[in-house]
Amino acid sequence: MRTAVDLPISLSRDSAEPLIAQLADRLRHAMLDGALAPGERLPSTRALAAQLEVSRTVVTEAYQQLYAEGWLDGRHGSGTFVAEMEQPPRPPGRGAYQPEPPLPPADAIDLTPGQPWVRDYDHAAWKRAWRRAADLPPGDSPDPYGLPRLRELLAEHLRRARGMAVGPENILVTRGTGNGLDLCALALLGPGTRAGVEDPGYHVARTVFAARGAEVVPCPVDEDGVIVDGLPGGLRVLYTTPAHQYPLGGRLPIPRRERLLAWARKTGATVVEDDYDAEFRYDVAPLPALYGLDPSRVVLLGTLSKTLAPDVGVGWLVGDPELVGRIARLRRTVADRTSGPVQQAVATLLEHGDLDRHLRRMRLEYARRRAAVVEILGPVCRLRGDTAGLHVLAELPASLVPGVVVRAARAGVLLDSTERHHHGAAHLHGLVIGYGSASLPDVRRGCRILAALISDTRAGRPAAPADAGSGTRGRRTSGRPAARAEPTSGPARDQATAR
Repeated sequence: MRTAVDLPISLSRDSAEPLIAQLADRLRHAMLDGALAPGERLPSTRALAAQLEVSRTVVTEAYQQLYAEGWLDGRHGSGTFVAEMEQPPRPPGRGAYQPEPPLPPADAIDLTPGQPWVRDYDHAAWKRAWRRAADLPPGDSPDPYGLPRLRELLAEHLRRARGMAVGPENILVTRGTGNGLDLCALALLGPGTRAGVEDPGYHVARTVFAARGAEVVPCPVDEDGVIVDGLPGGLRVLYTTPAHQYPLGGRLPIPRRERLLAWARKTGATVVEDDYDAEFRYDVAPLPALYGLDPSRVVLLGTLSKTLAPDVGVGWLVGDPELVGRIARLRRTVADRTSGPVQQAVATLLEHGDLDRHLRRMRLEYARRRAAVVEILGPVCRLRGDTAGLHVLAELPASLVPGVVVRAARAGVLLDSTERHHHGAAHLHGLVIGYGSASLPDVRRGCRILAALISDTRAGRPAAPADAGSGTRGRRTSGRPAARAEPTSGPARDQATAR
């Protein structure tokens, strides 16, 4: 058995290439060159991290990437091994290594999470907003805080929609949640700091924090959200999604919110609150944002990627004016900015009430789709997170999840699973099913296919030949790769789940 010292690997801290990418690349070449043979055991993440003098997160993320690409095989309780394969995965281009999954049917039903419905919007309002933006002259010196007019309108929107007492001085306009996370990491983290992330949770947060040199620490969640009692010590930042936890779907109860804020005050940590899916809830009362309960210990991140469209590329960061000012100053140093014309267009949509009207329409439509998911899948599996957001978790035994995902893809239904969202040991497994981007008829058809597959898989029956395109027309996917049973990681919480 090889140990960490037997791997002749070195990483360059002077390279522009991230350490995670460097390590994954070195390991790929070792497997291609035969230095690591099929079936051979790799060092533990802790041992290899100690050998390379990097954080354990760097090794963990590199291993996860290689798992996703098919290079590695994990054996429960035994370790990480080089996968047995007739032919190694081939890179489609320089520096990119990905497996070659089968393409889904052109009319596949897309139930991957994190995607909104973008085809039902007010065309007249949209055109008016862009005409207004085009009428204004281009700016020559972008404000790192964002367009003042938009910040004023966002403050009003947040006061009305989230009950937050904020002004323009509390707001910095971002390009979305990922950009907001990176700006928070730039201001609050660095080498030697510790950042907590929900486990399972949004893996982009892990990647962003690790890229800024922080040690990423998994923090367990349950059906209600992040577990406050027993949070790891020494955290500088804790990232959480209290409105609708991703991917389990919990809504953090008020008592636990208060305990979390008490913990932050006691430890001096900053809570980064991703207000993910806060706009959409069904038959439940709204819960106050953590920021609204204690603005001194919380930075809130919001985005229009779900309420309007991912392509808009506008979000917001809300925090204490002093911290917002520091982030704005640092933002200048990395030449980061949000498009001026896009900000003008969004400001017009807010000013005329178009965004509020769009939200009201979509809440009704999403409620109908959510009801269909619950009606069809509720009898065959336990559903979590169905009171808010645009996705549900269909809880299944770990042994069944990969088979259902693969069989669903073959049947023309694309979805996600919990597997790639775990940072530490997995304790809850299931299918993550989104209903934002598929029409109501397609949601119904896709869920019926899934219900049959789940029942057949539980009973050990072979899957009946299925084709989502037989007599149906799903959401065209333009060649998006089919969902896979292997865990995936990296920049892609994909296009599907980018925020």
